[in-house]
Amino acid sequence: MTRILLSQADVTELEEKAVTQAVRSGWVTPLGPDVDAFEAEVADRVGVAGALALSSGTAALHLALLGVGARPGRVVLVPTLTFAASANAVVQSGATPVFVDCLARDGNVDPALLVAAADRLRDEGEDVAAVMTVDLFGQIADHASIAPDLERRGIPLVEDAAESLGATRDGRDAGSFGAVAALSFNGNKIMTTSGGGMLLSDDTDLVDRARYLSTQARQPVPWYEHTEVGFNYRLSNILAALGRAQLSRLDEMIGRRRAIRVRYASQLADLPGLRFLGQDPADPKDAHEPSHATEDNCWLTVVVLGESAQVRPAELIAALAAQDIEARHVWKPMHLQPVFAGHRAFTTGVAESLFDSGVTLPSGSALADDDIDRVAAAVLGVLAP
Repeated sequence: MTRILLSQADVTELEEKAVTQAVRSGWVTPLGPDVDAFEAEVADRVGVAGALALSSGTAALHLALLGVGARPGRVVLVPTLTFAASANAVVQSGATPVFVDCLARDGNVDPALLVAAADRLRDEGEDVAAVMTVDLFGQIADHASIAPDLERRGIPLVEDAAESLGATRDGRDAGSFGAVAALSFNGNKIMTTSGGGMLLSDDTDLVDRARYLSTQARQPVPWYEHTEVGFNYRLSNILAALGRAQLSRLDEMIGRRRAIRVRYASQLADLPGLRFLGQDPADPKDAHEPSHATEDNCWLTVVVLGESAQVRPAELIAALAAQDIEARHVWKPMHLQPVFAGHRAFTTGVAESLFDSGVTLPSGSALADDDIDRVAAAVLGVLAP
């Protein structure tokens, strides 16, 4: 029986041809014409003035945070329900992460709690360098409810759009919100460069500064001269060629992931105690609600098991694994991670509840309908009354 993976890269002959051409061009080291073109194409797709192709999404977040002034002695507010890279980048900048809980509907950061946390920290004398949002599982956070309050307080917004490329909200693309944003092209993302990421911003001075730091902060003189410490963060030309081919297929791959979510919904939506995190694919009216003016990229389909489901995530995940199907828990909240024990957190219990009840199902765009039906049948075998 073929193993069904959670989110395997969707690579075709188009990508193979692009990589071969890049190798044959002689541009096999970091930088080159495909890097330049990839940056321009992603900036155009997202609708921002500047883009910087980097070795990872974490590198993009790190430089983004440095660009808005994160440093020792300052704090950055971070959603607690996220992958560790969001918080790790804050630590790498020298600042201290403070965690904020999320909304039950989609798992994205709670706007009211986020702003209240920023005010509380400032009242206590903390220096708030920035607020980070995370577009969880391909769903853009509610920036319309966050950005105006932050702007009035003079606090920069950093968008961690690692999971959301191709998603839209309120007529804007993921990666276009805030002072600066970061994308990830890791192998399991909606599109991939194997490993890689990108920094995006309308602030071209910020992008230029990040570009300088990403190439070891080398001074523009005929020899190697450095006046400050930089980083080796640039993307290779070969991987950029792969990314350009993937980008040309992005809408196709998002469309397939949406179809997969709808297919799951057609078979699982009536299960007692089960709901889909974010937009309800079984309800065509959901996406047209004014407060939900968003279109996910459907990177991962997440089901949440209520108490009436009578099965917990660990049991479902184990049952699927026994049938050669990969499924995972949702992110363990950062405030529960041993590495961040003792860090400040503003919590409501929602993130912990989603961690205790959420399961991510196989969602890769290369999966066939038969694969999705096999997963759905396995879920039904565990959850059906």
